Formats: sequence, C-alpha cells, structure tokens
Amino acid sequence: MIRNNDLEKLIKSLPFFLQKYLNQHASKDQLIEIVLDLGRRPEARFFNGPQYLSQKVVSWQDIDYVTKRVSKFSNENRAGIERTLHRISCIRNRQFLINGLTCRVGRAVFGTISVVRDLLESEQSILILGKPGVGKTTIIREIARVLADEMEKRVIIIDTSNEIAGESDISHLGIGRARRMQVAKTELQHKIMIEAVENHMPEVIIIDEIGTALEVLAARTIAEKGVQLVGTTHGNCLENLIKNPPLADLIGGIQYVTLSDDEAKRRGTQKSILERKAYPAFEIIIEINQQNSWTIHENVRNSVDSFLRESFQIGQARHFSVNEKIHIKCKKFQRSSNYLIKNLIHLNNLRTFSSENWIFINQPKEDKFLKIQSKKLIIYPYSLSNNLLKEVLFKIGFKFVLTNEIKKASIIIGLKKHLKHNLKLKNLAKQNYIPIYAINQISIYQITKLIQSIRL
Repeated sequence: MIRNNDLEKLIKSLPFFLQKYLNQHASKDQLIEIVLDLGRRPEARFFNGPQYLSQKVVSWQDIDYVTKRVSKFSNENRAGIERTLHRISCIRNRQFLINGLTCRVGRAVFGTISVVRDLLESEQSILILGKPGVGKTTIIREIARVLADEMEKRVIIIDTSNEIAGESDISHLGIGRARRMQVAKTELQHKIMIEAVENHMPEVIIIDEIGTALEVLAARTIAEKGVQLVGTTHGNCLENLIKNPPLADLIGGIQYVTLSDDEAKRRGTQKSILERKAYPAFEIIIEINQQNSWTIHENVRNSVDSFLRESFQIGQARHFSVNEKIHIKCKKFQRSSNYLIKNLIHLNNLRTFSSENWIFINQPKEDKFLKIQSKKLIIYPYSLSNNLLKEVLFKIGFKFVLTNEIKKASIIIGLKKHLKHNLKLKNLAKQNYIPIYAINQISIYQITKLIQSIRL
C-alpha cells in the first residue's frame, strides 16, 4: 500500500513548538489527528494511542495562528488546507469564538481496496459500514479512483464536506479521473445526489455518510434508475441498519406482517412476523470491523431475510496486511431467539396487514384473464418497484415480462391508495379487458400470495 498524506502542510499550519516536536516524532506516519483545546496541553492521537505533545498549554494566540492558515470555516464548523485532504474542525464558545480545534490527517491510500476488487467488478451497489474514524472515507476515495481510472467508468462524487476530494476547487489527485460535486449545505446533499444523475449521466455515484431519511430516499431513487452506488454510513454491522428506522430502507426496510392461520402453521412461526418490505438499494455490504479485517455480505437480501427469520447467516471475513496475502473465510452469524422482537419493538407503530390483503378491482369479460395462464405474464407495475417484482417472480419461477405500455399488459399490479385516484388508468384497463390487482402495502409476502393465486 502506498500512502500520500501531505503531512508537512498540516504540520506547517501548527504553532512552532508543535512543528518541531512532530517533525522529530518517530511515529509521525501513524498520526491520526491533533487536538488543540484552549488552556489544555496539545494532544496527538496515533494508531497505538494518544500522546501529549508539549508541557505548554494552548493559548488564544496558538488557536488564532492555526485558523489564519486554513480555509474559512463552513456552517458545519469545518475547514481544510488547500490541495490536501486534511480536515480541521472547530469548537466554539457561546460568543461563537473558536476555543478548540481537531486537526484530522487526510490520507490517500493506494492499494487499500485490493481486498474487495472482485466486488467492484461485479458492478453492484456497495454500502460500507463502520464507526467514525475507522477509515470509510479513505476507502471510498480509493474506490472512486479505481472505478474511474482502472475500470474507466463515469464516476461522480457527492462531496458534502470536501473530505473525499479536498478543500480546493481543484480535486485532489487521490480520486483520479472521478468528478466531484460540492454541496453548499449538508441538508442539500439529497438534492445534489438527484441532480448528479439527471445532469451528468454517471455510471457510478459515490456518497459519504448517508444519514437522513431524504438521503436514503434519494439513494433508493438512484438505484431504481440503474446507477451503481457506493456509499458509507455509520454503524458497526448489518444489525445496526435493521434497528435504525431511517436507514433501514437502504437494505429494503422492515415491517410487521400478520399471516393467516394456515400460513403461520406452514412456516412454523407466530402470526406476527418481521419481513423485508422492498428490494435493497445496496446489494453488497462491507462491515469495517478493523482496518485489516472486513466482513462481507455479498447478498444483502439473503442476509437480511436470514436475520429476520433468526436463522444462520453466511458471510465472508476477509483479513489482510501489507506483507501478506488476503485471507478469505466463511463466517456464520446466529441470532438469539426473540432478538428482533426485543430490539425492534419501536417498529410496532407500523401498520399490520392480512395475508389476503389484496383486491381484484375490475372483472375482465369473456374470461380473457383465464386464457393467459399458460402464457408468459406481461405485467404493468403501477407505483411498485420493478426490482421488487422481479425478485418475487424469479423466486416463484414465474415467466413474466414487465412493460411500460398499458395496452400490451395482461395484468396490472399496484398500490390501492394510488390506483383508486387514477380513473384514467382504470378506464383504459377496462376498455382493453386488463385485470387490475391492488395491494394495500408493498410487501414481498403480499405480492407472492397474489402471484400464486393468479397461477391457480
């Protein structure tokens, strides 16, 4: 692995007594961040732990010296150093004066993602999980470079805090040929995500720190448009996403389902169960457990479904180091009984529904519907995800075609709350003798029961 950190530029922005100490420090290359708090001794954090840098306490003059040598602080209290990846964050007092600084070292590390190179070549969307400071931003910076330079894809980076491509308007060399879109305010990130797709025709969009419901919705919208996503979010493992309602939609969302007596008996479960309600926006999840140890979920659908059924999950544990080969091992995960009911009780405010909660809206004439059973079903989906329908139909082994033209369809499936207001659609379906089925909520189980009933 090759590291490019421009550390000298960060050290030159510090007071003289700190510059001398850091330049002579034996572990300078292992530096993570420098903390300067008014009236306290300056502290450095290395990979092996924190250390004080001086007996002298930090003064107002020391903080003022640093702030004059970095860029202007944004509304998020972050600044940078021109043409570097370093991030300087400030703490303010009640008078909005800066009385504390956190100077984090930004590094472009080349060769980090060799451990997951095969996943990038699969062209599937990848979500990276990890706690703050574990190196998620460094990883997606290298992913952007590899996708843009080595795989020659059109890559757009949504750089909300200028951490991925640096503080300057000229992007850092660490992202290669990838393009960067800056975000004026954090709350506008979701709009820039959509703008990137609509205006610049990317093949890949890279997003750092997906955290709000609007950003999750934007990610799902981009995934439905067929653009590959690479994103990061805070969380140690897949369980954290399932237990986090705003972020759960990244992996398909979770909802309670009330089964019929027969279905519950067949499954050997309770009548009220938890189920994934949609197709995941990200097909692969990488958990950054440690800097040299990652857990891979290559099939997020199966991992989430197994988790909800409290059965075994199979994942990969990939270990690597600078001088050794990459080691890949299978890893089993098992959940204790009633784990989800205890930890997901806050989802109980979601609406429950019956296993027969779909409605046949219009009765086709001349038994045209019965004649299509032996043919390939042509489905017009209305207000439903194409990916979700495909997942259900593939599992059942049903021959089908999805169409965007109503007149070519042999059946229409959609959400009841949207269909009931579309009189034009219902009239057009009636004229062409096309049956319409409406479901109350988007659910894999509901759609499965509906399709199975059509086959009878």
